[in-house]
Amino acid sequence: MQIQTELLHTKDAAKFLNVSVAFLERDRWAGARIPFVKVGSRAVRYRLDDLQTYINNQRHDSVLESRHD
Repeated sequence: MQIQTELLHTKDAAKFLNVSVAFLERDRWAGARIPFVKVGSRAVRYRLDDLQTYINNQRHDSVLESRHD
């Protein structure tokens, strides 16, 4: 059984989410709302599936709805 997971560098994940690299770096330091993977002791990667799930979970039907989060 072969499992394929696409891992993105921080720069590519930022481009995918349309945010800055600094935004993702701050998110990791602040408690990581956006899941990431540590590869070895220093390398940070983002799973494409996790990024898509994050986007789907950010959907709101109303501005008022997002104020309660």
